[in-house]
Amino acid sequence: YKERYDNKIKEIEKIDKELEEEIQKATENNSELSDAQEQIKVGNKILGLSEVKGPGVTITVKDSDVDASTLIDSSNFLVHDKDILNIVNELKNAGAEAISINDQRIIPTTSINCAGNITRVNGEIVGTPFVIKAVGGSFDTLERPGGYIDWLREDYGIDITVKKQSNVTVEKYNGVINFKYAQEAE
Repeated sequence: YKERYDNKIKEIEKIDKELEEEIQKATENNSELSDAQEQIKVGNKILGLSEVKGPGVTITVKDSDVDASTLIDSSNFLVHDKDILNIVNELKNAGAEAISINDQRIIPTTSINCAGNITRVNGEIVGTPFVIKAVGGSFDTLERPGGYIDWLREDYGIDITVKKQSNVTVEKYNGVINFKYAQEAE
């Protein structure tokens, strides 16, 4: 199933590229269509439907290396869905314009939830180490004393590396966005 999935993704990427080339040809000599195409590109960036890059941060989060056999409750020393969600919220509060977790793009309908001993993002299984990438924003306060990342490190020994970079790439969302209930207001 994984191989078939990967092949379908490659097929979709090829078709997307062909579509982009056709759109470029169609809008080449028409300024109205070119303006509309630019608006679509901006909208796709906002929705997470296009890959983006720019200055940002990469955060790697791993379970604590504390010997679990010596503990009564070792669950506090593991990374949970709520920890990932709180770090994502810290990034959003810092002004991040695009975020991904293990290459799963965060969009308005993204869910981050626990399913037993695994975490799902956008319905896909992701695991430790969690690599969270964000573009845009001011990330100077992420590691502030008493902040969430500091608390995970200090109280539970969770291994967190925060690396500011001049060029971070956040992948596009590869799923399908379906709105069942939301209708355009007249």
